[in-house]
Amino acid sequence: MSGLRGIRTIEQIDLADRRLFLRLDLNVPTKSGQITDDTRIRAALPTIKYALAKGAKIILASHMGRPKKPEDRSKYSLLPVGQRLSELLGVEVLLFEEPTGDGIKGLISDLGPKKILLLENTRFADGEEKNSMEMASHYASFTDVYIDDAFGAIHRAHCTVAALPSLIRERGIGFLIKKEVEMLDRLLHKTEHPFVAILGGSKVSDKIGVIDNLMERVDTFIIGGAMAYTFLAAQKFETGSSLVEKDKLTLAADLLERFKNRKKNLILPVDHVIADGLKENASTSVTPTQAIPVGKMGLDIGPKTIELINDCLKSAKTVFWNGPLGAFETKPFEKGTFAIALGLAELKAMTIVGGGDSVTAIEAAGVADRMGHISTGGGASLEYLEGKALPGLEVLREKSGKA
Repeated sequence: MSGLRGIRTIEQIDLADRRLFLRLDLNVPTKSGQITDDTRIRAALPTIKYALAKGAKIILASHMGRPKKPEDRSKYSLLPVGQRLSELLGVEVLLFEEPTGDGIKGLISDLGPKKILLLENTRFADGEEKNSMEMASHYASFTDVYIDDAFGAIHRAHCTVAALPSLIRERGIGFLIKKEVEMLDRLLHKTEHPFVAILGGSKVSDKIGVIDNLMERVDTFIIGGAMAYTFLAAQKFETGSSLVEKDKLTLAADLLERFKNRKKNLILPVDHVIADGLKENASTSVTPTQAIPVGKMGLDIGPKTIELINDCLKSAKTVFWNGPLGAFETKPFEKGTFAIALGLAELKAMTIVGGGDSVTAIEAAGVADRMGHISTGGGASLEYLEGKALPGLEVLREKSGKA
């Protein structure tokens, strides 16, 4: 069973005067206690506003970061998230610091159209990542309706994603997850051709599942970023001191053979921006061929590769992009990734950007508003496209769970 079959949406559930546990992904980047990118918060607003309009008593829950030590509590607190939500919604947002305590039940009765509750970082409690049923039972004791709209966490078998909804009869998804799954399903089942997949980032191993599942659907694979060097090394090209997964050379060679046997168009970098190492404002040069000299590191695609990729994209009807094509966070190695982002923005094709660093790159290039869809969950997007069952979705299907 795939997609949203058997899963209700928030619009199909009565919310009036009911205690709504709304699991969101508010895991936003912060610096010195200030939010540096509120994209995920804004993505959650339609579902929150709908629930407020329908008269729900809203309890929000989210994780943030990977807290491991007690001193991580201040770094990963959701306090700035609550403040930003209050500004955007025009309602009072109460941060409840001890969600595993009993005091919460008294606060819920006061919730309404002008006041919502935000539980402190779910990962502060040991039971979250252990998918604790005991903790889930505690949350269930003050929950009438469960709605998941945390696409970025839906592939995690965690307490507020998997165990809790299994105990709630009235459960479903919000508008964000609905849109995310519908857009990814377009790639899997309703593709317009030519279909081009741009895969970047550092590791071939991270993308093998996606390549496998999309092999029969994609017309052209464009591979860049550090993972391209592993493919070039598998073809016996010199890669200098570039990042190469040496233990994945056989895998890369096998994939190259599969691309060839299935007559798939494959574009690998034909030139590279190189330097002695990855450092700000490094002295760079461009290779004349695919080979990278000994002692040099490939850190971005070169101008001939940019032209080759953008020429290929002009005829595309569907494009999926996951992973930057160079070390774009460090100047001057952002040019290749930004050039492809700008090229995508000019297309009339359906363009889907699959989360993570790709989204950061699209936003840094200033073209986020010109993409067809930008996913809020990199890992979840990839696992869905690999064909994996996502715990947070499966528990919501009518046949799933204990309720």
